[in-house]
Amino acid sequence: MTELTSLQLLFLVSDYVVVALALGIAYVAYTGARRNDSRPMLFIAAGFVLTFGVPGGIFLLGQVLPISTAVVGIITQTGEVAGMLSILYGFVAPARSSGME
Repeated sequence: MTELTSLQLLFLVSDYVVVALALGIAYVAYTGARRNDSRPMLFIAAGFVLTFGVPGGIFLLGQVLPISTAVVGIITQTGEVAGMLSILYGFVAPARSSGME
């Protein structure tokens, strides 16, 4: 691994602060989903994990395992798209089920 400059290290740390915050939000959404038996909130929680947790995890995995850049990119994009679709579904599902279209 190449040595990081101070600015690169700052960006890397800030990226993982964002990932930690997103996973914290996912945990709060998950506990809310369980407490209120809310399926849409469960999709929102899963979406945050997919959108932020998968890219963060695959980046860390890529640091210790020889994973090609293309594979990292494909997994990252797939996780982000699936996560965003999950969050969108979580927001749209209540409107459909309540007849407020």
